[in-house]
Amino acid sequence: MHFPLQSCLKVSAAFFSTRYTQRCSFLAQISPYYPRNMMHYQTEERGRPNTTDYRIYFKSSDGKYISPFHDIPLFAESEQENDVPLKKVKKNENEILLNMVVEVPRWSNAKMEIATKEPLNPIKQDVKKGKLRYVANVFPHKGYIWNYGALPQTWEDPKHTDKDTRCCGDDDPIDVCDIGSKVCSPGQVIQVKVLGVLAMIDEGETDWKVIAINAEDPDAPALNSIADVRKNRPGHLEATVDWFKKYKIPDGKPENQFAFNGQFKDKDFAWEVIKSTHKHWRALVLKQANGGEINCKNLSVCESPFRCNEEETSAVVKAAPECGKADSLPADVDRWYFLSK
Repeated sequence: MHFPLQSCLKVSAAFFSTRYTQRCSFLAQISPYYPRNMMHYQTEERGRPNTTDYRIYFKSSDGKYISPFHDIPLFAESEQENDVPLKKVKKNENEILLNMVVEVPRWSNAKMEIATKEPLNPIKQDVKKGKLRYVANVFPHKGYIWNYGALPQTWEDPKHTDKDTRCCGDDDPIDVCDIGSKVCSPGQVIQVKVLGVLAMIDEGETDWKVIAINAEDPDAPALNSIADVRKNRPGHLEATVDWFKKYKIPDGKPENQFAFNGQFKDKDFAWEVIKSTHKHWRALVLKQANGGEINCKNLSVCESPFRCNEEETSAVVKAAPECGKADSLPADVDRWYFLSK
């Protein structure tokens, strides 16, 4: 199955008119379970892993450097043949799949994220007070408990107050938790189906967490809603709330709060959230909204004033340090934290 990048992605509200590598050896060394095949997108590592200069850049199937934030379509799309328009990938007539950019593999600790303020928005490790960020192991959880990432072409506008949460957005693409059984790799683009959404309130900002499953997962046919997850994965949703509630406590911060009393909203509600954040991204990339420091350089959004050429995108990557040997991980990454209830 191939999901090629169109030469020019037209930005259109019609998206929701219906209901809906080059690589150094680092990623292969992390775990034998990480796939070597990156679907139809390629990644290129720059800098030294476990350092502040490490970056994962993205390339289209024909080797053009792209932004995972702006150039990878929100919808997973089938290959165009004989000039027939691209069709949205469906597992059945009522189901549309979305692309998910994996930032953090399950069981890992490094807080990797799309660098929204850098040209071409590579994946990098978050830094706080000059130190690389690693998520603490809060018993009984080890690192992230799902493949964690983002939906491309979405943006939680910090100037928009959500009508349900009464809080503004967190200035990032919308987050996704893939609850499938396969452990993914940083930079992998997978196709997921949406099951529901959790509304976390992080320091006064709305931080939506879409719950989804890799469409290729063996359990995907049986999981079509939050109710299905609750029935077939007992304890998984409760563990998800517990993880988000407590993961910042070892850093000296209070528990995170949630809208809707921490209850998951269903798939229809999640689609409305995705629709809204895609609309905000559209305004951002067309320069109809003030994105502040967000970098909107892209190769393929044809109406965007930020669109650039291949020479410019290539220059961005070539200016970054060459991929080198990984630094060792800090000793406390594997430390367990036991919190009283």
